[in-house]
Amino acid sequence: MTVLHQPLTAQRRGIVIACINQKGGVGKTTTAVNISGEFARRNLRVLLIDCDPQGNASTSLGISKRNLEHSTYEMMMGITPVHQTIQPTRRPNLDIIAASERLSGVQVELVNVEQRDFRIASMIEPIRHYYDIIMLDCPPALGFLSINALAAANTVCIPLQCEYLALEGLAQLKNIIDRVHGSLNPRLSILGVVMTMYDGRTNLAQQVVDEVRKFFPVHICNVPIPRSVRASEAPSYGQLLYEYDPEGRATLAYQRVADDLLQRLNMVGGQR
Repeated sequence: MTVLHQPLTAQRRGIVIACINQKGGVGKTTTAVNISGEFARRNLRVLLIDCDPQGNASTSLGISKRNLEHSTYEMMMGITPVHQTIQPTRRPNLDIIAASERLSGVQVELVNVEQRDFRIASMIEPIRHYYDIIMLDCPPALGFLSINALAAANTVCIPLQCEYLALEGLAQLKNIIDRVHGSLNPRLSILGVVMTMYDGRTNLAQQVVDEVRKFFPVHICNVPIPRSVRASEAPSYGQLLYEYDPEGRATLAYQRVADDLLQRLNMVGGQR
């Protein structure tokens, strides 16, 4: 485990972004991990918190879950102080709180705890000022962990696959975000919709983008992430796309999306 970085002369902004989509297989974790990596490359201090019991974000960064002692589960249960669950990723400016399958039981174990929807929010509060951005990689379900992430977040990033069926859950997700905004977290907003697995050779992909643009005219990111075999391969090597395929089309697209999101956050070029 890592020790938190030395106190800074000025506190960081600690903007919390929930990367969420209840549908699996849409490139959510790929987006969360690689956008976090791109933010870190722009000289921003970034903490990625794996909120998915599958722990795919952790694996993608080369973190072994086999002997993981301090994880998101221990943080949420209050077993381990949050600063002791943070570990480095061997990349400048990028840390992680990894997840293991133990996290799947947290909903049952916290069922009688007051303010249980705010566990993530309360646990990360002591370390927010050490980071510019805290990225929450949510599970592919609108359950307890996702609601906790939305209650903790300032804003939401929605990866959306460029296929027709992906549109079906979009209204449901927007409804959940609106409900959390109305009842749990009035500061919650939508940062951007990232179109993933885009295949420019098909009319369907562009039709889906056009439909999403009608639904989210302000929030959709103008650069879609192309379908990429390299993006599927990189996690098996514990590498980010810019490490595994520096000049790849998906790599370059994520770089442009990261710049787009930073503009929306008023953090252009990594400047605070």
